[in-house]
Amino acid sequence: MALRVPKAELPAELAESMTKQLGAVPEPVEVTWHSPEVAMDNLEFGAKVGKWAAADESLKSFAHMAVAAQVGCSWCLDTGYFQAQNQNLDLAKASQVPRWRESEVFTPLEREVLEYAEAMTSTPPTVTDELSASLLDRLGPAALIELTAFIAFVNLATRNNTALGIQSQGFSAACEVPLAARSENSGVAPTAGPGTRSS
Repeated sequence: MALRVPKAELPAELAESMTKQLGAVPEPVEVTWHSPEVAMDNLEFGAKVGKWAAADESLKSFAHMAVAAQVGCSWCLDTGYFQAQNQNLDLAKASQVPRWRESEVFTPLEREVLEYAEAMTSTPPTVTDELSASLLDRLGPAALIELTAFIAFVNLATRNNTALGIQSQGFSAACEVPLAARSENSGVAPTAGPGTRSS
């Protein structure tokens, strides 16, 4: 799949800063830069979301990757896994998120968070009273509110990238543990692998 909107030219200073941070300019920024206001507001809100601290970082990371795998955003799955490594999270677990239902590495709480992320991402959402009540009991109201808003934000990003034809840039190729492919039994269409890009 090719980009559905061509890349715009970023200001040199911004492009250099992002290249220093990530090794490359993220394609979502390059594409969105046709509207600098949208691009900057998105970056600023994403930075604010990244500072939220009521919910555990691992849980949010796993939720991010679960949403990306379900929506089919290979770019978000790729960068989410890359960020998990940079945050020193458990890569043995993070690598298994695309096949979490078959994997035995997750705790009961982690499995509930992954289920919640997928339920919020379904159209229409399939969150149950029982699942919400269990997470409220385990996490507390502040962390559940944060987790819910975080998953909603990730849905915005994944759906935006997918609609624009943005695919993986191969960031996760630097990770020591390979990212597992989504299971055929997941009930959700498999995504393209993080290191692949068709054009």
